[in-house]
Amino acid sequence: MHEGLLSIGKMAALNRISVSTLRLYDEKGLLKPCYTDPETGYRYYDINQNARLDMIVYMKELGMSLAEIGQVLQKEDISLIEEILSRKNEQLHQQIRELKERHDAVERAILSIERYRKSPVTGTFSLEYIDRRYTWGIPCGSNFYDDDVHSYERLLRRLRLKLEEEGFAQIHSYNIGTSITQADFEADRFTAAQIFIFTGRREQRGEDSAGMVESGMYACVYLDNYDDEIAYARRLRAFCQENGYRIAGDYICEVMTGFNVFDSDPRSMFLRLQVPVSFQK
Repeated sequence: MHEGLLSIGKMAALNRISVSTLRLYDEKGLLKPCYTDPETGYRYYDINQNARLDMIVYMKELGMSLAEIGQVLQKEDISLIEEILSRKNEQLHQQIRELKERHDAVERAILSIERYRKSPVTGTFSLEYIDRRYTWGIPCGSNFYDDDVHSYERLLRRLRLKLEEEGFAQIHSYNIGTSITQADFEADRFTAAQIFIFTGRREQRGEDSAGMVESGMYACVYLDNYDDEIAYARRLRAFCQENGYRIAGDYICEVMTGFNVFDSDPRSMFLRLQVPVSFQK
């Protein structure tokens, strides 16, 4: 009865798949053997069934699940394949976007750690060209400069909740910035205006909260103690005045890297205080 047919082992070897895979396809109704020996239960296949098996393998490689493949084979509707693949295509694009976001975040983390390793001692001033950066953030609401680091932590929690609502990955929320308007900074008023993340690219989500920090020359100072920010921000302003630099935008405190490897309070941070400057020609 099974003369000229292929045993399940030969069918598997011919198509470079496992016997267990063929059994699974049989159980799922995707590829039934053309003959099953009633006495032994051995499965046998016709070589012409390779065409259907090739289609199953092809759809699997396109990312379709066995359930989706079974649905297509049952309905024999080519438009259903197109519909399923359109959904798969969008899923793949989303995964690519997420991987790009993660890749950007990893690169920023590497650069931040490298900058930390190579940075001058706390309190050293520098003049740096910084490329354009994209941000996404929220108004501070309350002024954490009037309180202690716990007020900052509460604000950071609020930002992360908002980021989660907008579909941002958690990995974004480790490169944080806070800002003070140019007017307040020059008037020695430490009133927090915004807290934000650096995204690495223009974000379409929650566009009202998206922003951009222009490229340009920045007067900077690095430090590793959150409690010293105000004192060093004042020194940064004095540094600009002493060198004839004109402040040309908002002050930013950027958390380059956090090093909370051990349980400690307050949060350990490596900060870059920065303000854009222009020069008299």
